Amino acid sequence: MDTPATYVHWMFIDISVPNLLLILLMIVVFAMAVLLPFPRHKASPARSDDTAVPTGAEAEGERSNWTARVREFVSSRWPWHQLLPDRQPAYVASWVYLFGIGAIAALVWIVASGVILVIFGPTWWHVTSAGRLVNSIHFWSVQLFFFFLVLHLWGNYFMAAWRHGRAIVWFFGVLIFGLAIAAAFTGYLSQQNLDAQWIALNGKDAINGVGAGSFFNILDYGQMFGLHVMLLPLGVISLVAIHVLLIRMKGVVRPIGDDIGEDDDEAEAKGGEVARS
Repeated sequence: MDTPATYVHWMFIDISVPNLLLILLMIVVFAMAVLLPFPRHKASPARSDDTAVPTGAEAEGERSNWTARVREFVSSRWPWHQLLPDRQPAYVASWVYLFGIGAIAALVWIVASGVILVIFGPTWWHVTSAGRLVNSIHFWSVQLFFFFLVLHLWGNYFMAAWRHGRAIVWFFGVLIFGLAIAAAFTGYLSQQNLDAQWIALNGKDAINGVGAGSFFNILDYGQMFGLHVMLLPLGVISLVAIHVLLIRMKGVVRPIGDDIGEDDDEAEAKGGEVARS
């Protein structure tokens, strides 16, 4: 590693010895994979109905199959009637329950317009009419995202959305809000204009004061731009996906004071329907 590599020269080929050895090893491994017999296992009997529940030796064979175990794990926690429900409880017919989907819709516009801005760069979004249009869409989508996100947070706070085992859902929602603030802040720093410079110069002391200056240099445009277009968006999108899956698994929280038993609430969280009196 500390000395120059030895090269092999043959006609127009110029390759280092380590790379040549690696390629030869790949060829040997590929040849072994083609020529060596693959270990055979006893095949399970074919089923005429793939949806039938396996029993006996067949069920034992599926338990030893990791893909079958993963399928069983996922289907037991997120069955299709929960992931893609076609009916919702009556109390969901309220505008308060729509703020979350409004934030997700705004997030889609943020990502779509952000990808276009990254492709064409700051010169395009500052000096061309099309660039200013896409930049405006991106900016106002962010405003709508936080508008709906804060309303969604208020609604779930006053409904005590952490009730009935939903604390983990609330936790991921708070994480989304905090990470979205960081994404918006780095977005302001990535504008490549006087506003971005002003924000960076006035915010560096605050960042240093809380001890984060050792990890993030907000005066470094490349670092802030990289965080804004790659790391933070992936974090927000991943947390939103987990948040939605947890909502599907736990169910939508009931309004406070709704006269329903805990057994019915658990049944509904598992996908069942509850008749309202």
